[in-house]
Amino acid sequence: MVSDTGRRQTLDLSNCPGARRHGPKALSYGAMRTVMLVDNGSRRAEAALSLRRLAADLSHQLGEMVHPVSLLHSSEIPPERLDGRPAETFEAFVRRQLAAGARAFAVLPLFFGRSRALTEFIPDTAAALRHELGRFDLEVADPLVPLPGGEPRLVEILCDQVRQAAAVEGLSIYRVVLVDHGSPIPEVTAVRRWLAAGMRVALGDQVTLDEAVMERRAGSAYDFNGALLEDQLARMAAEDQSTPAILAMLFLSPGRHAGPGGDIERICRTAEKAHPGFRACPAALVGSHPRLLEILRSRYEQIG
Repeated sequence: MVSDTGRRQTLDLSNCPGARRHGPKALSYGAMRTVMLVDNGSRRAEAALSLRRLAADLSHQLGEMVHPVSLLHSSEIPPERLDGRPAETFEAFVRRQLAAGARAFAVLPLFFGRSRALTEFIPDTAAALRHELGRFDLEVADPLVPLPGGEPRLVEILCDQVRQAAAVEGLSIYRVVLVDHGSPIPEVTAVRRWLAAGMRVALGDQVTLDEAVMERRAGSAYDFNGALLEDQLARMAAEDQSTPAILAMLFLSPGRHAGPGGDIERICRTAEKAHPGFRACPAALVGSHPRLLEILRSRYEQIG
């Protein structure tokens, strides 16, 4: 797929992993650069397949191949659970592309904020590969919510998912919990805070919006991270069992926490069982919303 001449090639994406069928249309792309859509990785097949679908849709929208690549874990998923095609992980993928002659890479991060994946893992891995295999260029676009400017479109996505969940469940929107994975890094937590502030304005004064996390470290030093979801729901149910809570899901793909059979679903059912009459309803994930592609396209255009 890499052209030594740098001339533009024609690439048929119909067999791209996770690609939807759009007929025989062939797409041209700049062959000198390898573009990756990169997430953290998961041992769950659903997450890897979601990444593939998103990368395939973005490829068709951009007219340039976008490779679905995870930082870690996904290579442990049995290929038979991934349509027979093993998932790609960052170091192995870049190493293989370098061996094929590629020398320029672009990363579109599927990360809400500047986690250590972006500030440490990717640059450290790239530095080690350069030391071993020689010079290459690697450009990393901004995350989905670059601070301080933020990303208003993600606020709109989250609010849209909340409204859709309310419509499906036949609920009025009075209480919302914005829940994310949780991070020991204040700059990452600041992303959730920024989105929550925007959602409060967008949803209006009649809505109370709280925040919660799935994981946090013990001790007061990490109080900035927020309350655990199970504790937050327990407090809300104890205060008022008759008013449901809709969970705005700051997650991109189904995995251990989010999606069918995940921890969040279990925590919601536990809270409902402990407090009869209380309802906790998770909204859809960010990765399922079509406007995410719009944001990713903007990040792609940022790096040319």
